[in-house]
Amino acid sequence: MPAQLSRARAITISAASIALAATGLAFASTATASTTSGTTSSARPAASFRRACALPTTRNTAACHAIVNLSAAQHATMTAAPDATAPTTDGFGPASLQAAYKLPSATAGTGQTVAVVDAFNDPNAKSDLATYRADFGQPACNTSTSAGCLTVVNQNGKTSPLPRSAGSSGWATEESLDIDMVSAICPNCRIILVEASSASIQNLGTGVNAAVSLGAHFVSNSYGGSESSSDATFDSEFYEHAGVAVTASAGDGGFGVSYPAASQFVTAVGGTSLKTASSARGWTESVWSTSRTEGTGAGCSADDAKPAWQKDTGCTRRTDNDVAAVADPATGVAVFDSFDQDGFLEVGGTSASSPIIAATFALAGTPSAGTFPSSDIYAHTSSLFDVTTGSLGTCSPAYLCTAETGYDGPTGFGTPDGTAAFTG
Repeated sequence: MPAQLSRARAITISAASIALAATGLAFASTATASTTSGTTSSARPAASFRRACALPTTRNTAACHAIVNLSAAQHATMTAAPDATAPTTDGFGPASLQAAYKLPSATAGTGQTVAVVDAFNDPNAKSDLATYRADFGQPACNTSTSAGCLTVVNQNGKTSPLPRSAGSSGWATEESLDIDMVSAICPNCRIILVEASSASIQNLGTGVNAAVSLGAHFVSNSYGGSESSSDATFDSEFYEHAGVAVTASAGDGGFGVSYPAASQFVTAVGGTSLKTASSARGWTESVWSTSRTEGTGAGCSADDAKPAWQKDTGCTRRTDNDVAAVADPATGVAVFDSFDQDGFLEVGGTSASSPIIAATFALAGTPSAGTFPSSDIYAHTSSLFDVTTGSLGTCSPAYLCTAETGYDGPTGFGTPDGTAAFTG
């Protein structure tokens, strides 16, 4: 096990920049970031963010990984033309995300089912998704083909009874983010929202099994908690599904590993900052990290075994991550949530990147039977946009927390450049 420096040691931040909010942590920006090497980042405009869900306080319990951009005003309707090239109002919409990752969203995905697993009930999930799709010009649910249709079930895969309301827990924001991102990337897909009775790994994992039993070949999990000695058991009970692309968000607390992203059987998804650029691609990405405490999770697992296809030598166990997508709430995505938010808002966190990657797998087609689709990424690394800038601080070996050419912890082998890297 390589020696690792914690996020708190790697980056110095002002204690005054962190405030505890009722439903999670609120972050206020600081002008600069000071690292252990003494370097200083450039100033950035003031911004503030809030975790949608409170951090877990008990073992084997998860928190959602959605972060709300409080600096972007919320609106009942969109305040700018859909898919403006910069998320100055509501965040990136479907056309921008599809363009950034060169995805065949208009032609692929028909007949595929993507599931997202969350906790508690969002009673407005269906109507909110319909609003999101209509406002971004996506077709309404096709009842004949199920394209664009949402089915809501409990953790046992039944349409009733659904769990208790999400209330002010923040999980309704998470659910809106998840289903909107699947719709943004794969508008022709059918979506299943699995609502667990609580945020325990036991109940959320039961929801993963239900999603697979309902025919989902792609299952996104935008939540996580600390690693534990129970992880191997949870792996075999809930996350080991050959022939199914199970994705998990890497976490939002910077350098460090969370579960189930640490599972050897899932695709661990890190986060980037996504911006437009005057380049051939038209976009640029760097590791999502700020002068506060949030940023993509990454690092070397303490408890989980290394998958056979992962060949980096600086970590004898599971290294997070495999791949990445946009997660920075300052370059976030547009979400519509009328239950515990005020309509359109800008959201980030690796809760955004996990469903984006699950839906990208769906565009690539049904995974090969008996395989774990995360291995496909390692076989097609040239078919990804390599992220080579940005860092989570200082660690050893450096690639675990710093972007490099080729594989690195924060972004894995990179972000989608079409679907070739997600095909078996």
